[in-house]
Amino acid sequence: MEISNVESIYSSISGIKKITTKIPYVLVDNYPQLGLLNSMRFLEWASQNPEGVVSLPIGKTSEHFIKYTQFLLSNWDTEKGVEIRGKYGLGKLEKPNLRGLHFVQSGEFYPINPIQHNSFCNYVTKYYIKGFGLDINKALLINSDMISLAEGKAYHEIFPDLKIDLSLRYRKAKNRQEELQKESILMIDDWCNKYEEKIRTKGGIGFFLAEIGPDGHVAFNTQGASHLSVTRLTSTNFETQAVAAGDLGGIEVSRNRLVITIGLETITYNPEAVAIVFAAGEAKAKVVKNNFENEPSTRYPASALQKLKNARFFLTQGAAAQLTDTIDRYFNEGDWTHQKTERAVIDLCKKVNKFGPKLTMDDLKNDPYCRLIPGLDEKTVLSVIESITGKIKKGMAKESGQVYYHTGPHHDDIMLGIMPAINRQMRNASNEMHFSVLTSGFTAVTNKFLMGLLRHTLELFNKGKIEMINYPDFFDQGYKFKWDKDVYHYLDNIAANNQYEKTRGVCHRLVRAMVEIWGIKDKDELEKVIKEILTTLDGSYDGSKNPPLIQKLKGMIRELEEELVWAHFGVQVKNIHHLRLGFYQGDVFSSKPDLNGDILPILNEFRKHKPTVLSLAMDPQGSGPDTHYKVLQAIAGAVQEWAKEEDLSELKIIGYRNVWFTYQPHDVELIVPVSLNSLATLNQSFAECYLSQVNASFPSYQLDGKFSELAQKTWVEQHKQIQFLLGKNYFYENESPLLRATHGLVYARELNVEQFLGIAFSMEKSTEVLI
Repeated sequence: MEISNVESIYSSISGIKKITTKIPYVLVDNYPQLGLLNSMRFLEWASQNPEGVVSLPIGKTSEHFIKYTQFLLSNWDTEKGVEIRGKYGLGKLEKPNLRGLHFVQSGEFYPINPIQHNSFCNYVTKYYIKGFGLDINKALLINSDMISLAEGKAYHEIFPDLKIDLSLRYRKAKNRQEELQKESILMIDDWCNKYEEKIRTKGGIGFFLAEIGPDGHVAFNTQGASHLSVTRLTSTNFETQAVAAGDLGGIEVSRNRLVITIGLETITYNPEAVAIVFAAGEAKAKVVKNNFENEPSTRYPASALQKLKNARFFLTQGAAAQLTDTIDRYFNEGDWTHQKTERAVIDLCKKVNKFGPKLTMDDLKNDPYCRLIPGLDEKTVLSVIESITGKIKKGMAKESGQVYYHTGPHHDDIMLGIMPAINRQMRNASNEMHFSVLTSGFTAVTNKFLMGLLRHTLELFNKGKIEMINYPDFFDQGYKFKWDKDVYHYLDNIAANNQYEKTRGVCHRLVRAMVEIWGIKDKDELEKVIKEILTTLDGSYDGSKNPPLIQKLKGMIRELEEELVWAHFGVQVKNIHHLRLGFYQGDVFSSKPDLNGDILPILNEFRKHKPTVLSLAMDPQGSGPDTHYKVLQAIAGAVQEWAKEEDLSELKIIGYRNVWFTYQPHDVELIVPVSLNSLATLNQSFAECYLSQVNASFPSYQLDGKFSELAQKTWVEQHKQIQFLLGKNYFYENESPLLRATHGLVYARELNVEQFLGIAFSMEKSTEVLI
């Protein structure tokens, strides 16, 4: 096994001395550092192989890789560039000329117009051919327009609904259209064979870089793919479809879109290939463990790379969290803490399938981690039980006279993170409640959903059922008032189970929003604008970027949804804050938060409302939804500035995670009980209020269903985890009615300002600030 200079330096920085996985890995602290490592290793290889064959990652996860590579190429000999190259092993390397490289596109949706912004062919052309200065004449691209089909027809003629029935490979066509489709599928198969031959004629891929998928997929080689697979037209699985939903405009589209992908054998054809798979964040930890620690299996696509001597995995600390190596280091290195004792004992309960009170000294001594607990004795388990029950009591504490300022990166994040805790906070009238969503969230509203609402609005308009537009001052000033009335009307009709009136209430709000956004002056102009929006959307492809005014309209639909949720508890519209931070633009790569556009609006909110308790989604590794990390940094910047003006020594900061990540009980200070009543409230209010999300157009790859169902699943699993420690009878025999009614648990952090800023800025401090 050869190790490159860059890998050697990064391995030295990580301090890891022992690696037992089937494929070697390099560990970094966070997502930006992962991008820098990928960039440095690519430039190192490209300098040594100026005419080599490369296949590079596609998608939002490549942001830091692309930006660092472009920065280094543009600043190779500047003071900053020299400093970075010297630090990470490229100090003596000549600047590579990437124009000699042969590029291989690893996959593409099929069919898709290659000029669409969500086409991988478009992505490659923009960011690699043009962005890196590669020679397009040396590139192998998967361009749907360049794949010949039956009778020379275009794909939209052969597959008018863009759906392809692969059973036609093996069965007889039933009609003329199917005959054309069958012939076309076989022609696509021939094209794939030729694509594979072209790659092999070049000697195979010399440098392969890609992110591991949620099921372990590499390129589009999903779970179950043969390790001998080659370039082919194929279907995908739910996990891949869920990830692709954001690119294609919803799971409804991605479920029915096939892909062309290089195979696992394509990647490993060149025995000298450097094949690097990267992963970031705790959400990938389980799939990383499965693909790293098991023998090659079709269950674990990335395990196919074990045959390559130069295969590597580049990981963040979070992605490596479940590796046996990581767990060993956690328990064997550094000072022993009670957190370690909690983790060791809680994990042991699951390993030996025993409740905590039933654990014996032999169980503890025979466990490789529990035996390390200092002063291990019969009281060790009791100490863990006491500390965990203490966290539960803290999560049950009733507070009064507080100003709560709950924040979420997206609409529904607050609900899915800590709604059960908020339920109880709002029962005390002395508590002042504020809910602040920091981004517009328009990307979560599909064109189809908005078109449906607009058509219904137009129908009501034509029937004279939107009576408010008849008031003489409505288009001048009247539309600004009674926004709470729209909300109350909707909730009234939830109670009345009147779907028609609920929809009419939403259409009223849609009219107010359009008047505000477009500056509409009368009824004729309102009708004209509705029809123009419908025309624009009808002519847009799935997943396309909407014009700014339509983006704002979609965002205001999401804002109404948030108002509806908290109105269940009597919270007025004035206490729901929509900050619409400027970095959120719906681009492939969004910008970093800045002082004036992102930090200052939050700071002004703090100055105005003076919260005593601040809650936020906590994603310190910056993986998963990109917005989560950027919002965290913006809030941290605002807290830091506010601390210069006010004494924040008493400010409590609650860090929550929801459907994207989960805490472990040893990570947190608060454990909040969740009753069946809370679960019912969660699911009912989600289904009734988050109208654009009920059909789960952009689901998590962890569950084919609503996000509220995934939140419930998470909370129930966390309850089972604590039951293993405390015993079931702790809950059903408890003197507290709340605990007797508990069937789920929420884990959360409770931090002071210093602790929070330390966590939030640790990521920025540990990576080079280049751009």
